[in-house]
Order: sequence, then C-alpha cells, then structure tokens
Amino acid sequence: MTTIAFLGIGLMGRPMATRLAQAGFRVRAWNRTFAKADALRGTGAEPVADLAQAVQGAQLVISMLEAGPVVGELIDAALPALDAGTLWIDMSSTRQDEALAFHARLVAGGCRFMDAPVSGGVGGAEAGQLAIMAGGAAADFDQVVKILEVMGRPQLVGPVGSGQVAKLCNQLIVGATLNVVAEALLLAQAAGADPSAVREAIRGGFAGSRILEVHGQRMLERNFVPGGQVKSQLKDLRNVLAAAQGAGLTLPVTTLVTRQYEAIEGVLPTADHSAALLALEQMNPGIRLGKAADQLP
Repeated sequence: MTTIAFLGIGLMGRPMATRLAQAGFRVRAWNRTFAKADALRGTGAEPVADLAQAVQGAQLVISMLEAGPVVGELIDAALPALDAGTLWIDMSSTRQDEALAFHARLVAGGCRFMDAPVSGGVGGAEAGQLAIMAGGAAADFDQVVKILEVMGRPQLVGPVGSGQVAKLCNQLIVGATLNVVAEALLLAQAAGADPSAVREAIRGGFAGSRILEVHGQRMLERNFVPGGQVKSQLKDLRNVLAAAQGAGLTLPVTTLVTRQYEAIEGVLPTADHSAALLALEQMNPGIRLGKAADQLP
C-alpha cells in the first residue's frame, strides 16, 4: 500500500499525516477546511480539496475526526468513490456501536474496515509514539502494521469494535488519574507541603505515572493550553458510561470524574484536560495550586 487518503488534519491528524508523508508514502491530505490540508504541502503530502478525489484509487483511507457522527457522514459521502477492497482505518475516538455500523456500511460497499483509536496526545503523534489500539481482521492488521508503526505502537486487541473498547478503557484510566493527581497536588498545597517537591518525591514509587510526569507538571505550571481537550475527554467519558450501561455495569469513579469535567465544560471546553485541577479548585474556594498565572487557550 503506497497511496493513503488521510482525512482530518487537526491537532492530531496533522502530525500523523506528516509522519506518513515523510516516511515516503503517497499521502493525500483532506480536511473540510482546505487551508489545514494545504498547510501540509511542504511535508510531501498532496493537499486535496475534493473528498472523492482524495479517496479514489487510494488503497488505504485513514480518518482522524472529531466524533462518530462526522466519521459516518464522511463514509457515506466517500463510499461511491472508493475502490473495491479499500481498507478504511478510523483512528478517531467513537463508540463501539458506531465502529460496528461503519464496518457494516463499508463491507456492504465492497470495502474493509478497522477501528484503531490512539492515545498519546499531540506530543505522541509528533514523536511517532502513539498507542494504537486496533480492532479488525488479523489479515488486515498484518497488511498495514508497518504503516501504523510509522505513527506509533500498534496492537491488535480483537475484532472490529475492540479498538474503541480499548480506547475507552484507556480514557477511563487517564481521566480518573488526571483528577487524582489534581487532588494530590492540591492537598499537598493546602496541607503546607511543597507540591512540586511532593510530585518529585513520589515519581519513582507506585504512584508514578505518565500522567503524574506530564500533567502533574502542567498543573504546577498552570499550563492548560491543549493537548487533549476537556470536551474530548468528556466525550470519551460519556462513551465509557454508555458502554458500561450496555454491558450492565456501574462505574462509580467514572461517573464522578465525568461530573468534574462537566463542571468546566461550559467555560473551558478547549482547555487541556489537566484543567481537572480548575474543576477541583472551584470546589475549594480560596485554595489554589501555586502562584503562576493560568495559561488558557
């Protein structure tokens, strides 16, 4: 596979498509706002304004979009232009039932589908170190694993839809850990310890994590310029709760974490999801982590 139609040149899509183009693949970059695709011209990607032109003749279509409904609209619009046997890999974060519906639509049109959502944020995308959770046929995965490895560490986790389940599990852990780190640092501040020193002291123990490493520092610096956004984290958490309901599960911690993000959804939807700290500070008037000014989008 050498021709890839990459649909969605946003915060994550831009570095992902760039890495593919720089790795020598023929990448056609498409975005609803053409200027975003056109900005990749210098990377070796070919910006294409027309969706049908972008996907026609491509052996692989990769979508990296905001949410399931947008992915569904694009599949419907692109399907008449797809060649038989084209593999569509959706790397967006959607619901499992949406991924299954995309699969059914594409198979009915003579094409193939994998869901392969990612974790690692913009930094991971730029470094080619995304965690890629793929759901689909083993033969399809084997066919594209070298392409996916340009963007990160791909792992086949089960049949179609399983990638989205894995991403929900990932986001559950990320969302909960962000809130726990915020609580720990604010407790350190309120109880008279140096929160920066506390973070340093616990980094090497069982409490150490990538969240404490990256987002703990963000909280100390009060840097809430995204990265992963509050609205995206909230979308994922709501999808977790929908999946739990479908599976007959009660997830009390996820419910609480969702409420925390809902408390700042209206005023800070595009802030980094480390803004969980700001939701916590709202609940504790007069207590603030550090003295730095807030950096907000």
